[in-house]
Amino acid sequence: MDERLQKQLNFILEIDKEKNIFRQTHLSGHGRRENDAEHAWHMAIMAYLLQEYSNEPVDVARVMLMCLLHDVVEIDAGDTYAYDADGLKTQKTREDAAKQRIYSLLPDDQKHELMAVFDEFEADETAEAHFAHAMDNLQPLLLNNSNGGSDWADHDVTAKQVYGRQSRTEKGSAYLYELTDNILQANIEKGALKEK
Repeated sequence: MDERLQKQLNFILEIDKEKNIFRQTHLSGHGRRENDAEHAWHMAIMAYLLQEYSNEPVDVARVMLMCLLHDVVEIDAGDTYAYDADGLKTQKTREDAAKQRIYSLLPDDQKHELMAVFDEFEADETAEAHFAHAMDNLQPLLLNNSNGGSDWADHDVTAKQVYGRQSRTEKGSAYLYELTDNILQANIEKGALKEK
């Protein structure tokens, strides 16, 4: 086997570990906690299906790749819960180190290509990154809503915190942000999400 293929296979096996990184969000129907790979897969499908709601035309294949790659770094860095203030302080440092190690398993051309996709997502300056972030926000919101808001309740998350995180959704899709607002208002009204 040549060196290039061996490096590609090493990366492929390494990212299988993403299936072992569990998030705080539960599967619909009050199932177990979802893992990072399931989250990424779900986001990628959503990006394809919902692309018509993007504020701007997007290269949906690039958006899907961002969705699939954005949490690979959590193999080393671990999942940082969206409302964990202490974890968020060290997230970038942990993820930057993970990015270097994991993507360096690849041949140099693919390493640089995939790191650029990851960096584009993190910078959140392109239409593709905006829409990928909208998917990253909407996916767990839909799951949490399907479970009666129990993940928010379990972590004492307030509506103000959720709105703060969801504000990025509007940059990618004003239409899906309206959906988000409707979902959050319904959860506030039924008492599943505290206002303060």
